[in-house]
Amino acid sequence: MTRRSIHRHVLAWLLIFGAAAVPAAADEPLVVTISKADCDRLVKHEPAPDVAYRPGVDVNGRPVAPADLDGGVQIAVPETIYIPIEVDLFDRFGIPANPDLFAADAQVGEVAYRDGRAYFNGQPLQDEASAELADRCQKIMRDNR
Repeated sequence: MTRRSIHRHVLAWLLIFGAAAVPAAADEPLVVTISKADCDRLVKHEPAPDVAYRPGVDVNGRPVAPADLDGGVQIAVPETIYIPIEVDLFDRFGIPANPDLFAADAQVGEVAYRDGRAYFNGQPLQDEASAELADRCQKIMRDNR
C-alpha cells in the first residue's frame, strides 16, 4: 500500500469513526475540518489555463512554427483505459521457458481507469468515502481560485 493510499484510508476512517466517537449536542451539527494540505493530497491536479500547452504560441504569447510541421498524427484518447493484470507462470512456478508448449501468461484481472477513478474487475479501488471527500476538496479548491 502506498503512502498516499494509507493517508486516504486513515483520513476516511477518521471521518467515519472519529466523528462517531465524538458525540455532538443534539442541536449542534457535526463539523469536520480538513486542512488544505489534506485536500492537496486527495485532489487530482488541474493546471491553470495559462500554463496549458497552446500550439503555435511560445511562452510569451508570440506566434511560432508548430513542432509538427506536416500536421502530425492525431490520436483520440479513449474514455476508459484498460490495463490487463497478468501473472507469468514460467517465473511464478519456476517452469523452464518453452513457449511451444503453452502460453505462460495468465490474466488475473483488469484495471480500468475512467472519470478519474480506477476499478479492478469492475470494483472501485477507492472507497466511496474517500472518493466523496476528494470530490468535495476538488470543488472547494476550484471555487477558491
